[in-house]
Amino acid sequence: MCLGVPGKVIAVDREMQIATVDFWGVRKQVRLEVCDAPVDPGDYILNHVGFAIRRIPPEEAAETLALYDELLRLADEQDLMAGDVRDEIQAAPDATRSRKDALDEKR
Repeated sequence: MCLGVPGKVIAVDREMQIATVDFWGVRKQVRLEVCDAPVDPGDYILNHVGFAIRRIPPEEAAETLALYDELLRLADEQDLMAGDVRDEIQAAPDATRSRKDALDEKR
């Protein structure tokens, strides 16, 4: 299954076409070359395998993040969709902390 995960842009390096994006407290870099519109800090993007594929309105990001939070809260370790969400968030080698740590802080 392929998922697009929304995140909030923290910083943009226009020369390198890279943005630092926050995903539930985990920050990672994503590529901007295929994004449908320029992004600035504070914007939300839809990330797929390390690429920002489109800029999304904050309301849409909030709705999707709420659904993912609920999914992860209710899912057991065997749930495939929850596993995909966890994998997408934790896949970044530059993640500053784990998804579990971010979730624990929200509780």
